[in-house]
Amino acid sequence: MATITALTAQKKNANRVNLFLDDQFAFGLETAVAIHLRVGQILSETDIAALQDREKTEQARANALNLLTYRPRSVAEIRQHLHKKEFDDAAIDQVIARLQAVELLDDKAFARYWVEQRETFKPRSHMALRQELRNKGVDRSVIDTVLEDVDETAAARRVAAKQSYRWATLPKKEFQVKLGQFLQRRGFPYMIITEITNETWQSLATGSEDNYTELH
Repeated sequence: MATITALTAQKKNANRVNLFLDDQFAFGLETAVAIHLRVGQILSETDIAALQDREKTEQARANALNLLTYRPRSVAEIRQHLHKKEFDDAAIDQVIARLQAVELLDDKAFARYWVEQRETFKPRSHMALRQELRNKGVDRSVIDTVLEDVDETAAARRVAAKQSYRWATLPKKEFQVKLGQFLQRRGFPYMIITEITNETWQSLATGSEDNYTELH
């Protein structure tokens, strides 16, 4: 048994307090954990252990929330991050459940975010997106659902539009090989690569003819 003899705010962190038991510093606590404590309260060993467990969970939650401020995360990313910070499985499971309950952690929403970012800034094939999301720990069924809304041909077309200028002065065959290899590295299938390389070359050729007509 031990008696709480002081609860003092930490100078460097207003969200934490120092807990003193029998006039000795015991450990720090998040304010959310310490809110129901009072000076003079007697704590059993079980009470103290429970406080320490809650404190670990609150620290894990704060750590996860901090990570989520940068961008959405998958459940697996949060779990891996907290494991690296050496939080135990019980605390991690509680944190994940709480974040899911308030929709701050949702693998389907994360997958949609990831795909939308890729489509906007760096279009990729279904295969490449699938691999990236699997690496993030997203379930296959979730990935399948999200990728249903992704137009792979349109993605390849956007990639080609951004890259084709690099080989615009090459003969047709060389141009198609270069662009095709680039699209292949992005994971696009053969049928789409063939369609887009032909389409892009035709667009460049038409553009060159139009420019010639305007100049003459």
